[in-house]
Amino acid sequence: MATAVQITDGHFRFKDGSLAYQKTWTPTAPPIAKLVHLHGFSDHINNYYDLFPTLARQKILCTGFDQRGWGRSVHDRRERGNTGPTPLILEDIVCFIEAQLASPPAVPVFVMGHSMGGGLLATLASTPRYDGLVSQLGGIMLEAPYIDLVPTRRPWTITVTLGRALSRLFPHFQVRQNVPPHILVRDQEVQNAIRNDRFMYPIGTLEMLANMLERAANLSSGKLTLSNHVKALYVAHGTADQLTSYNATKHWFENQANTAQEREFKTYDGWSHLLHVDTPGNREIFIFANDCASWIRKMLKADLITAM
Repeated sequence: MATAVQITDGHFRFKDGSLAYQKTWTPTAPPIAKLVHLHGFSDHINNYYDLFPTLARQKILCTGFDQRGWGRSVHDRRERGNTGPTPLILEDIVCFIEAQLASPPAVPVFVMGHSMGGGLLATLASTPRYDGLVSQLGGIMLEAPYIDLVPTRRPWTITVTLGRALSRLFPHFQVRQNVPPHILVRDQEVQNAIRNDRFMYPIGTLEMLANMLERAANLSSGKLTLSNHVKALYVAHGTADQLTSYNATKHWFENQANTAQEREFKTYDGWSHLLHVDTPGNREIFIFANDCASWIRKMLKADLITAM
């Protein structure tokens, strides 16, 4: 039976004192699990439509934050797309996850990342220094993760090389990276909302873009492999994704992510990059959100979670 949901806005302070915008969806009934969410490039936590309310109605507390350089965590145009280097981003994520692990209620914590956020989560879960944290999670979930781009969206090699060199000289130089909304999602209403969303900044600094490309290269090449401390892994990708590569994600899952104790790859045939809001019909019956909730409940029933 569905439960009511309380929605709260707030802020989260990182170790260096920086403040990030945070939003939380709390079921009024006792939660059975927590879900921490990491958004993608030029995105923000308020842009996931029915995903979090649907999960919260099924007693899964959801919380997330607008990362440095994005959404409501930006207070000056110069901050747009300025995420800092990968180590800083990962430390922000770790700080946020640790806070959720330490705060009541004492229920299993799952972490989910979409697109760039999925690539960040895969990177974190493939970095040995974070094995201790990863081992405390109920599982990780990746929605259309940025393991690689589809061939038509990949930058030229010379562009990548030049951008990497320039990022060392001018790390905070901002570059526009427009992705046409029809590339992201089939729903025309959502396409229009993306065009008019004042909290979506299609901008990245040279440092941010170089680091994002490097993370994807490390994952897709096998330089990084998923930690064997990951208890459970859920990967979802649409075959009609025109931004991040379904084939690359499937290859990563089969070759670099085969150490998870429990794992599942969910194919959404013909679906776009934004699985959580793909078409009006799918959104109205909450297909993707319910699939996520079902997987979390399945993991909660597994011995490896209940034994925590």
